Amino acid sequence: MQKAIGYGRSKKRLTTVTLVKISILSVIAFLLMMLEFPIPLFPNFLKVDLSDVPALIGGFAIGPVAGVIIQLIKVFLFFITRTDTGGVGELANFIIGASYVLPAALIYHIKKDKKHAVMGAITGTLSMCFFGALANLYILIPFYSNFMPIDVIVEMGTVVNSNIVDVPSLVLYAITPFNFIKGSIITLVTLMIYKKISPILKNR
Repeated sequence: MQKAIGYGRSKKRLTTVTLVKISILSVIAFLLMMLEFPIPLFPNFLKVDLSDVPALIGGFAIGPVAGVIIQLIKVFLFFITRTDTGGVGELANFIIGASYVLPAALIYHIKKDKKHAVMGAITGTLSMCFFGALANLYILIPFYSNFMPIDVIVEMGTVVNSNIVDVPSLVLYAITPFNFIKGSIITLVTLMIYKKISPILKNR
C-alpha cells in the first residue's frame, strides 16, 4: 500500500515537473518569437525567429507531443498579446513549426544519439518545406488575402525575384527556400546548445 502511494506521488510529481518544463520553454519560445529578423533576397513579410528552438529542445528532451504543445502555447500567447494578422501569422507559425518539430522529435526518440538528432532535424526541415508550401497555397495566403490583396503579396515577392508572378511561384521561389534556410538555422542552433541544456531538462 505504501509503495502504491509513493508511486502515485512520484507520478504526480513527474507530471507536474514536466508541465513546468513545458511552460518555461513555451514562455522562452514566445519571447524569441518577438525577436525576428529578415533575410536578404526574400520578401519583407518573411522573417526568421528562433522560437522553434525551445520547441525542438522540448521535443528532444521531453517528447514529440511536448514539442507540439510548446509550439501551440507559444503562438497562443503571441495571438492574445501581439498579433497584427488576425491570427493568420500565428496559424502559419504553428503549422510550419509543428511540421518541423514533430518528425524531428519522433526520429530522435527512436534512438537518442547525435546521428538520429541530425536525421530528425533534416527530416523536420524537409517536412517544414513541404507542409509549409501546401499550407501557404491552400490556407494561409488565401486567409491573409482578407487583410491584404493577393496581388500586393505577390508583388512584394516580385520586387526581390522577377520569377515570382503568382502565388505558386511565390511559394516555389520565396516561401519554400526561406523555410529551408530557417529550418537549417534552427537545426544548427539546437544542435549547438542541446547537449548543454538537456541535462537540466532531464533532471527530475
